[in-house]
Amino acid sequence: MQESKAVLSYTTSLSPKDETVTTETSEAVRAACRARRWALIVPREHGAWGLLLVPLFTGVASAVASAPRLWPLLAFTIAALSLFWLRTPIESLTGTSPLTAHTSQEWWTAFLASVLLSGISVACLTGLMWKGRNLELLLFGTVAGVAFVAQAVLRRLGRRARMAAQLVGIIGLTCTAPAAYYIGTGRLSERAFVLWAANWIFAGNQIHFVQLCIHSSRAVRFSERFARGRVFFLAQPALLAVLVVAALLRAVSPFMIFAFVPALVRGTRWFFRQSEPLNVKSLGWSEMKQGVMFGILLAIAFIWS
Repeated sequence: MQESKAVLSYTTSLSPKDETVTTETSEAVRAACRARRWALIVPREHGAWGLLLVPLFTGVASAVASAPRLWPLLAFTIAALSLFWLRTPIESLTGTSPLTAHTSQEWWTAFLASVLLSGISVACLTGLMWKGRNLELLLFGTVAGVAFVAQAVLRRLGRRARMAAQLVGIIGLTCTAPAAYYIGTGRLSERAFVLWAANWIFAGNQIHFVQLCIHSSRAVRFSERFARGRVFFLAQPALLAVLVVAALLRAVSPFMIFAFVPALVRGTRWFFRQSEPLNVKSLGWSEMKQGVMFGILLAIAFIWS
């Protein structure tokens, strides 16, 4: 009773200015809590969204142009997005990410999001594989699962294995391209695996380039940059040569070469341009544009071929 009177006395003794400050502080706290709960259930890696959506777009676009099966493609797209989104709330619950659920309210937020996303993905996949249809999806699911487990293991090895972990992880993300092509056409043909390889190579190129820009931001001259990124530098003309030979052997469409040209030019040009302060946000937007351009050009290459 005395504590209640003390609190009441303190509250009534506050000046209007103090009350305004208290209200603004409480609103700021509530806003921070809402932002934290949102971060517990929404994927925070913007680059990973691109690594998922670009292959998914190329697979859907190539399938629609070949033999459209729109409703199965829509169901697969929803399932792929739900499964990708599901990873964040599950990591928040299990404590395998830097941001984990601490309070009961945060735990229930992540739990309900996990249940909802799981239900959506299971419903879509059940509809796709009902009565023994599209069973090859199990192959892609197994590959994606193994890739993500291997990525988690490599992450535990420290920073030296970070690049390897990312390259392994994108195997699971880029498998949406051949899976979407298979769902849309009903055929698991060679074109599906070429689509997978093309998306994985481009995604690997992006990851390597971003890491190079971050870790070599202080390098000014060509010699310094080449010393740190000689593998990446030599890989650009090597990839172009492989694409030309594959096109001559008719293993891939010649138009596919044009899909890689912007990224190869960007990667080579970095070694010769003037040094600039590292702007991670600007780099992210630039790579997003590269991904969109590659996805459109690769889809056109498959459609024309």
